[in-house]
Amino acid sequence: MLSIIIPTLNEEKYIGRTVSLLKAGLNLPHEIIITDGHSRDGTVSIAKMAGADQAVVHDGQSKQTIAAGRNAGAAVASGEFLIFIDADCTIPEINHFFDKIVHHFERDPELVAVNVAIRVEPGQETWADWMVYNLFNDYLWFVNNVLHYGMAAGEFQMIRRSAFERLQGYNPTLVAAEDIDLFARLSKIGHVRYEKGLKIYHSGRRAHKVGWPKLLSLWFLNAVSMNLRGKAWSQSWGGDVTGTSS
Repeated sequence: MLSIIIPTLNEEKYIGRTVSLLKAGLNLPHEIIITDGHSRDGTVSIAKMAGADQAVVHDGQSKQTIAAGRNAGAAVASGEFLIFIDADCTIPEINHFFDKIVHHFERDPELVAVNVAIRVEPGQETWADWMVYNLFNDYLWFVNNVLHYGMAAGEFQMIRRSAFERLQGYNPTLVAAEDIDLFARLSKIGHVRYEKGLKIYHSGRRAHKVGWPKLLSLWFLNAVSMNLRGKAWSQSWGGDVTGTSS
């Protein structure tokens, strides 16, 4: 069983396509869980109509972090593997994609987490997107597979459930860089792997909205802040350049 967990906040533009493609294309036993940070649009109803199996809606007074949203999805999940993706992501050749990753987990009992190459959707990808993500994907390969230090982006993370629970999941106090933090901790209890032959597409909306110089600066500041201070530089999640992923 694969538990696919998608954190959302006002994602009605993307969530229907993402859920319907997952539901129609994936043959392995799976469930799709939406964890919504109290959207003001039709995100939840659209996700349910598209085939989401569960929707966990935040009803707290304070704004939910993406880390807390992901943890909420994991808390109701029943799969052996937890897959975290963003609301604007699609996976090409989805059955080959998951067959290959599951095979890695089955072959290596010490493997606790896998991430893959990230690309912007064909037709939306700019030359800057192509250049940045080629460099970033090579960096992910080097850090995970050569240095054996966990590093991942929010677009895709597949984690063995037992390892996730052992570490008590994402740090819910982090408003950004929660993926960096979790993968770093995962690499201390088992093997982490970057699968270069597989990729996931996303819309590229944040870079297209604010520009790569600003977004790269944000990534850099969050990464440095996490390593030096143990907390993100960003102060909020959703509705700004930090978007719905870290």
